[in-house]
Amino acid sequence: MKIKQYSNVLDKPLSKGKQEVSLSAFSFLFSELVQYNQTQVDNIAELERRLEDAGYSIGARVLELLCHREKGNRRETRLLGILSFVHSTVWKVLFGKVADSLEKGTENEDEYMISEKELLVNRFISIPKDMGTFNCGAFVAGIVRGVLDSAGFPAVVTAHFVPVEGQQRPRTTILIKFAEEVLRREARLG
Repeated sequence: MKIKQYSNVLDKPLSKGKQEVSLSAFSFLFSELVQYNQTQVDNIAELERRLEDAGYSIGARVLELLCHREKGNRRETRLLGILSFVHSTVWKVLFGKVADSLEKGTENEDEYMISEKELLVNRFISIPKDMGTFNCGAFVAGIVRGVLDSAGFPAVVTAHFVPVEGQQRPRTTILIKFAEEVLRREARLG
């Protein structure tokens, strides 16, 4: 059997179904990221912002890599196309599966939600009572914002816990609120 050699990492195909990083290694590194940033801030909002910023740069890189490998350097130009890309392709590469749901907000035209019953970054985290509503999902919100901004769909992206009746742990919802310019562009494209 002949093993194919790749001249650089970008030419290497994405693995199908095989995780490249062990869950325990990721959990340890992510825990260290949270602990390090926790020592650098004075409040929960600042900690979440720092995690979001860390995720943002990953999102920008993930978009570049996936557009190169999966889409022949083509990018999504429509709102629903980029949302579907994030919900399915990006999520599958990062978390090994498609996100649990993608929904349009009922109150505002510019809001969409990606929900995950048990988001990987919140799975092994226990939050002390003094940290209140701290949500490590801010890291994933940053990844989503990085993908969207880099694709030309600026948005405010935040992570929220949503209680689920009959379950001890709440689900995590990534709330995406697009900039007005995105909606105007979509309306023009019709």
